[in-house]
Amino acid sequence: MPTIAIVGAGPQLGLAIARTFGSHGFDVALISRNRAKLDDLVGRLTAEGITAAAFPADVLDRDALAQALKAAATQFGGIDVLEYSPVGTLGATALTTPSETEPSHVQHEMEFQLYGAIAATKAVLPAMREAGAGTLLYTTGAGSIDPVPQVGNVNAAAAALRNWVINLHKELTGTGIQAAHVGIDVSIGLSVIPGFPTAQPKEIAPVYWELHTTHRDEAEHVFTL
Repeated sequence: MPTIAIVGAGPQLGLAIARTFGSHGFDVALISRNRAKLDDLVGRLTAEGITAAAFPADVLDRDALAQALKAAATQFGGIDVLEYSPVGTLGATALTTPSETEPSHVQHEMEFQLYGAIAATKAVLPAMREAGAGTLLYTTGAGSIDPVPQVGNVNAAAAALRNWVINLHKELTGTGIQAAHVGIDVSIGLSVIPGFPTAQPKEIAPVYWELHTTHRDEAEHVFTL
């Protein structure tokens, strides 16, 4: 069975992506910091007939992240799709405008978004190169494309990840490996900004399947309503 590893798996988009790929015969490796939350997701997927397992790791701990992905590959016989979409803890990140931003404000976001993505990629890409097949998908908010001053530091790191992913897509052309960025220009699940469009996770998740299957030449998809 093919396998998807979801880094930053949670009960919203991560679970929806797991269900989408699981319904097409994929095993699912779930990676995030909280073991209890992962076990809950595994239980929900298992009840739906999807084979899933939890591999706890913090994306800020490069060695732990690499070990989690290695363990997932060992248990499931490889990783065919990597999806990277961790979300920071609410209130843990100081949000700054561009003029207020100090280097330290961006550094944490770079560690979380860009450096974690690079570490995860390095853990799975060699086997994909050897197989001549694979899919690498990375998620940010649409502020990586059209930045918003109120979250200038977060947008800067997201834009760095987007740039790196699109460049990776170019590098991997012709190898059988797809790399793509997904920019989400909606609130997911619940409206957090008055007047800003909202979409349910199950509406967004098919984008990832389409990139893996029928839009493999695309370096980016922006989800909007």
